[in-house]
Amino acid sequence: MPKQEGASAMEAENTIDYLQPFKYFPLVIQPKGQNFDLVTWTQSNIEFIEKQILKHGAILFRNFDVNDLLVFEKFMRVISPELLEYRERSTPRTELESNIYTSTEYPAREHIALHNEFSYAYTWPMKICFHCVKSATQGGETPIADCRKVFQAINPKIRERFIQQKVMYVRNYGSGIDLSWQEAFQTKDKSLVEEYCHKAPMEFEWKDDNRLRTRQVRPSVARHPKTQEMVWFNQAHLFHISNLELEVREALLELFKEEDLPRNTYYGDGFPIETSVLDEIREAYQQASMSFPWQEGDVLLLDNMLVAHGRKPFVGTRKIVVAMGEAFTQEDCES
Repeated sequence: MPKQEGASAMEAENTIDYLQPFKYFPLVIQPKGQNFDLVTWTQSNIEFIEKQILKHGAILFRNFDVNDLLVFEKFMRVISPELLEYRERSTPRTELESNIYTSTEYPAREHIALHNEFSYAYTWPMKICFHCVKSATQGGETPIADCRKVFQAINPKIRERFIQQKVMYVRNYGSGIDLSWQEAFQTKDKSLVEEYCHKAPMEFEWKDDNRLRTRQVRPSVARHPKTQEMVWFNQAHLFHISNLELEVREALLELFKEEDLPRNTYYGDGFPIETSVLDEIREAYQQASMSFPWQEGDVLLLDNMLVAHGRKPFVGTRKIVVAMGEAFTQEDCES
């Protein structure tokens, strides 16, 4: 495998390579010695890390001495001093330390589709980082996909329609299924939710029985502010009801009218997105993806615009924690 540009000065103490031939992400950095301090090394090599994350989109730090959450937090704060809070949540998770969270707390049997964190929101993290505290007995990989390649792989006619019409996300909170608005927005104060929606911006409507409906139209693609590359950047396929298993989908449609589903997506003009189109998009993600088994202590740093992530089903106990940094807004991306 080719050597990394700018890596020669570090070759004495680290191995810098790839996991698989001809898969140029993630870049893998491993110390040659034992008990190697990731935080200190990162402080001395932050410019190298920033350069490589923009090139590869993903860096896996393996076999460093990351033995507790505090080390992981310190590492992430070197990368991005101000860690971000999970607001406008779409999945259940638990805060373990200051803005250090569990990964999505879905049942082990469930697959989580590839996506960019908060690509449905007005503000998203430029950096997202995962740390493997405990690997699963079987499965539980976090697949990743290059969103530059996803953009290129999607049928140009489909891509152009999404570019022109964007994506509409509709969510209904308070049905007893999926997250409540109190959990999603991390408050019980309706006025704070309304303030958030105004700033986002997104439409909101309070319904009977303390329910809330939100609606927002967001771009389907974005231009990376530093590399100027176009990326596929939305969660149309993930929020759409077709993402659910058939039995679950049918059960929900028996309980709810389509407009009352806990979450769903449409073209920006409100027209339904064809399942066949979303299946093509899912296939593009798969073509651009790769996966690897977690090792305990692993730290995976992603550029959240360049690389999407997901989760495979697993057996046994699995604990992956996550942190986000470097807030960026849709407005900044368009300017």
